[in-house]
Amino acid sequence: MNEKQSNSEELMNTLRDLLREVLRARFDGAAYAKLARAHGYADGYMRALLDAGLVDRKELLNLVGNERKRFVDEVPAYNAA
Repeated sequence: MNEKQSNSEELMNTLRDLLREVLRARFDGAAYAKLARAHGYADGYMRALLDAGLVDRKELLNLVGNERKRFVDEVPAYNAA
């Protein structure tokens, strides 16, 4: 793996962490302020990746969809209701 791929993977891992924080806050029933802040961080990070040309919309949508599915699959059924 070259440096560019390594940096790209690091950026995507950061985004995955931000998305998990949003999902965790949502499923835990966090206060609106905490949920809004988590959304703001994730949205801003995604916008920066798009604006810098580091990802395209399709790649971003795939990553978000996969992360949501992964998170929901990991949450016990009683917590997801």
